[in-house]
Amino acid sequence: MITFEQITKLFTFNTKKKFCVEIQFMLLNIQKYDYCWMGKMWSRDEQKDVFWYGLTPDGKNAFDYPSFEEMANAPVFEGLSLKDVWDHIVIEEIDGCDPQERLEDYIGNNPNRRMMGAPE
Repeated sequence: MITFEQITKLFTFNTKKKFCVEIQFMLLNIQKYDYCWMGKMWSRDEQKDVFWYGLTPDGKNAFDYPSFEEMANAPVFEGLSLKDVWDHIVIEEIDGCDPQERLEDYIGNNPNRRMMGAPE
């Protein structure tokens, strides 16, 4: 299981204006949130990283934030924040990869392991 502290550390990763972080997840027991995304990417328009949610496949529940802290505290899950619901979040994949393995690439728990195309 990925802890909130680990996901917070992942979101401090420097995108170097070319990488993005994309996390597919679901919120247990609420079908509305069974296929969601969150991430971080460089915004050319704003000239900084933007943190975001895509909570429904139709794109109607998409939200952008200037910081991870603001994203993590936004009450987007029926009035609750990511921090509030973290114990009910299941991360399906990170950047299309196994969540635990990819997390290690970002936060450095296994410095000898680098997947092809992994952020440096």
